[in-house]
Amino acid sequence: MSDIIKLLPDAIANQIAAGEVIQRPASVIKELLENSIDAESTEISIIIKDAGKTLIHVIDNGKGMSETAARMCFERHATSKIRKSEDLFKINTMGFRGEAMASIASIAMVQLETKTKGRELGTQIIIKGSKVISQEPCSTMVGSSIQVKNLFYNVPARRKFLKSDPTELKHICDEFIRVAMAHPEIHFSFYHNEQEMYHLPSSNLRQRIVGILGKGYNEKLVPVEETSDWIVIDGYVGKAEYAKRTKGEQFIFVNKRYIRSNYLNHAIRTAYEDLMSKESYPLYVIFIKMDPSKIDINVHPTKQEIKFDEERLIYNYIRVAVRHAIGKYTLTPVIDFETDAMAQSMMQGNSKAPRTESFSSAGFGKPQNPDHKRIKDNQREWQSIYDGLQETESDDIPRQSITLESNVSGSMDMEETAMSRKKPFQMQKSYIITQIKSGLMFIDQQAAHERILYDRHLLGLEEGTVWSQIQLFSETIELDPSKAEVLLSILDEINRMGFEIDPFGNNTFIIRALPVGFTSDLGLKSVIEGLIENYQENLVFSKEIYSRLALTVALSSCIKRGVVLEKAEMQDLIDQLFACETPFKSPTGRKCFVTMELDDIKKRFTSDD
Repeated sequence: MSDIIKLLPDAIANQIAAGEVIQRPASVIKELLENSIDAESTEISIIIKDAGKTLIHVIDNGKGMSETAARMCFERHATSKIRKSEDLFKINTMGFRGEAMASIASIAMVQLETKTKGRELGTQIIIKGSKVISQEPCSTMVGSSIQVKNLFYNVPARRKFLKSDPTELKHICDEFIRVAMAHPEIHFSFYHNEQEMYHLPSSNLRQRIVGILGKGYNEKLVPVEETSDWIVIDGYVGKAEYAKRTKGEQFIFVNKRYIRSNYLNHAIRTAYEDLMSKESYPLYVIFIKMDPSKIDINVHPTKQEIKFDEERLIYNYIRVAVRHAIGKYTLTPVIDFETDAMAQSMMQGNSKAPRTESFSSAGFGKPQNPDHKRIKDNQREWQSIYDGLQETESDDIPRQSITLESNVSGSMDMEETAMSRKKPFQMQKSYIITQIKSGLMFIDQQAAHERILYDRHLLGLEEGTVWSQIQLFSETIELDPSKAEVLLSILDEINRMGFEIDPFGNNTFIIRALPVGFTSDLGLKSVIEGLIENYQENLVFSKEIYSRLALTVALSSCIKRGVVLEKAEMQDLIDQLFACETPFKSPTGRKCFVTMELDDIKKRFTSDD
């Protein structure tokens, strides 16, 4: 019987390793950038085409490699970073396994040009699918230039499962931002399809954050700095009032290596306790410096997971450091306890309260896109709650004015509160009270109007029949380069939602019109970024994004508590509420109405208590 266990050829072994190390174009960017940093580069340029699928080109001015080292770097487990097993527990470099270059060369066409200082000529190596095509001297600058072409050309199954260009570009930008954020002293430039996306000169950390995220972030940053004998924590956190509903601006670095840690993320969010809603995520760029022997980074091929010797102690230290920074700069925001958590999270970043709309302009006319049959059916069904209600004759009501004092409602004139059938009245400028056959119904005017506007706008979005309102003064927003490029590709679809947005150059866009009912008070930039992120994840605009946009409009333009309504307006609100398919709760989860049964009212007068 022949032996059934055989040694795999190097090419296949490298492709297997590549499956762990190189998952997508962003993985190549990460590995090449880390090699450039380990080579002590001060300038790094990245050039990509078609989101890295066609070309990834990284150029640095680092130390470069000799002819022998250039050839050896493509061998598996060939590294200059470690020599013995003990070195694994005191790693100060970004790379150390010696797998990345071999893995990349096994699934792409690679061309390397490199030269060390003091040499006249450098070395050029061309490799295709782990096979060396040529190696010869060349004229090149000191440092290294690596081109990775046609990624996964020989592994079609892997290439087939790559996402769309906008999605892959987002992942590339994420990896680039993490590396650039950790090394503000290095000059980075980034080009995609011959368009410059990032130009980041050597700077300090604050300037680097602003250079990546945008000029508006300068005022949002609060410095964090705590030092002890065994750990140093520094960086910046964002003010609580600028927290967002979406993740993406949270960075934790350990010895300048970006890490993922739900445990440490929780520590930072705990520091914001009572300052923001649970659905919000603050900005933070936190650096932890500690003895490499106290951590283990050899946990996962991506090197983004770390084990700490004293994880609980680090958790508490980070939480206290961030809490001190927040307390030092007195960043406690004003909290509106009338606003439920979901509504509050949608309103984050709003520096001025929404204006009070007049009743007619807020949408209490005919719906723009009514489904008449559904509305009539719903109204007919809910009309039954009034059946059997007796007419109240005005002669039955005492003519004298009776005033009652109430801890809840204050002074009320009984003559003013007399009702005939289905004629509502308003209490505390917030609640509408009307008779039904079983007793009384109390309607929250704000929650009810939120439900009406939400349903109306959601229907318009799904049917593509949203109306626009021209802005008196156009507004501009600036996005980071990756989001700007995605927005350009989906601008037509977003404008069909009722927006009118045009490119304005340099990753800036001008907003000329908004969906009817939408106000800029809710933070246009966060809404647009939410649309972009939703598209990147789904490649289409899902019902979720329509729902979020409809909710934004409802919260922005609904009638608020404290607005006085006429009786006809109250009745119109009631009719429209019960024409909705789900009139029970507002889109933010608040009850739209409650009822008090007649039997319960009678018990109030007969009870001995």
